[in-house]
Amino acid sequence: MALDALVEPESRGDPMCPLRWTAKSTRTLAKELANQGYQISHVTVAELLHQMGYSLQGNAKENEGIQHPDRDAQFLHLNNQVEVHLAEGQPVISVDTKKKEVVGNLKNAGVQWSEKGSPTRVDVHDFPDPEVGKAVPYGIYDQGANEGFVVVGDDGDTAQFAVSSITRWWDQVGRVAYPEAKRLLITADAGGSNGYRTRLWKIELAKLAKEAGIEITVCHFPPGTSKWNKIEHRLFSAISMNWRGQPLVTHQVVVELIAGTTNNGGLKVRAQLDQGYYPIGIKVTDKELASVPITKHDFHGEWNYTISPTARS
Repeated sequence: MALDALVEPESRGDPMCPLRWTAKSTRTLAKELANQGYQISHVTVAELLHQMGYSLQGNAKENEGIQHPDRDAQFLHLNNQVEVHLAEGQPVISVDTKKKEVVGNLKNAGVQWSEKGSPTRVDVHDFPDPEVGKAVPYGIYDQGANEGFVVVGDDGDTAQFAVSSITRWWDQVGRVAYPEAKRLLITADAGGSNGYRTRLWKIELAKLAKEAGIEITVCHFPPGTSKWNKIEHRLFSAISMNWRGQPLVTHQVVVELIAGTTNNGGLKVRAQLDQGYYPIGIKVTDKELASVPITKHDFHGEWNYTISPTARS
């Protein structure tokens, strides 16, 4: 596809490339397609990008500016880390929180096959029930195995919840699938519960590294960039397709629908419910942060760092 070719990275034509991204606007892409003989509007380009699994990431205000000059270089650094870890048989996971979902007998976007004249009945008003809350799906996608692991919470989307979900994956899947693993690579967004500025994220990861006895390297996507990440394309989009048109009546239904997700590529997904309490607003002191055995990479150490399983001496 002509559009697909325009948004591939410098390793152009490599189908095994772990991720793709574009910093080009939809108008620029439409113009480049026009130069190739395709008549297409920027609106249609946006729709096609969405169908291909791309998502527009909002700009994050940073000291160095909204459009950081090293953002593409960061993608290349991240890509290289993924390729090195996979080549050495070390686990690589992409993590992210899927959009929170309102739980209840409410209309869910999309349509599904059902007996003619027998549509699923849902409530007329889409008002969330405060007693039920929302479903918070935290996803872990194993890039080497093409497998997803999703923990559905019913409390806050916090750093503790994020690392608790990763810990579940490691205890139940990772340590079994990678018995010789010495290192774990995590690719994550720049913000949110697993953001690079989130102190509690690093504190909790240090606990996991110590318990698992492995090094944990984290590479964050640069802020302010449209990115293509395998968890978005291979896992979250498949989940959305699988439950389209089906009311998310309870948290358990959400779990079951996620666990039933597959695609033509052989995706397998495990899903679990986590009803733990994850309070917001936990403060991490400078002293606590300094105790984390973290080594920043030479290239943008704020985005790329490795946490050792052994404490600082």
